[in-house]
Amino acid sequence: MKPHLIILGAPGSGKGTQAARLVEKGFTHISTGDLLRREIAKGSELGQKVSGIMTRGDLVDDNTVMALLKANCDVDKVSYIFDGFPRNIAQAEMLQAELLSESKTLAVYFKIDLGILINRVVNRRTCGNCGEIYNLTTKPPRVAEVCDKCGAHGALKQRKDDTEEVISNRLKIFADSVDPMLAFYKSKSALVEIDASMPENVVFSALEKVIC
Repeated sequence: MKPHLIILGAPGSGKGTQAARLVEKGFTHISTGDLLRREIAKGSELGQKVSGIMTRGDLVDDNTVMALLKANCDVDKVSYIFDGFPRNIAQAEMLQAELLSESKTLAVYFKIDLGILINRVVNRRTCGNCGEIYNLTTKPPRVAEVCDKCGAHGALKQRKDDTEEVISNRLKIFADSVDPMLAFYKSKSALVEIDASMPENVVFSALEKVIC
């Protein structure tokens, strides 16, 4: 069985794009947001608890997220991609201790220069119809304002938070939280760094070599 992957990377580093390609290779992508919504829809006891937390406008605490993961992940039979969790060292330690302690796990860090990253993000566009992601400088649509994947016209939108000011602040928050996590996984000989400034296909080839 392939290892479980902890995907770490700043906003715009390409980790979401690469995670989607890894799903085609047999991995299962774990989104805590999707799990939360699914559990609520099921009406389970855990789902009702989560619904109450979110209705109050509170953040779902780490222990509840861990209960959610344990209820929905079969780590002995399925290779997972954890993307968006853990977000800090406390979550990383909890995930390792409570779910992945007996499993082969790799933390993959998509490393990239912040200047390149800011340029990527402010030029990012997403199709509002199918979700396909583009970049006006590195991966533009073949026809301006038309999605290559679904053909929707005028559907390519810029996220409201994809501005230089917002992304610079998000990057500072990310940098403060990621360094302890990198040290944690490095201490376990489970950290791999990928040069995320390379073209998408080159990054994926490097990624494939790591997980094989």
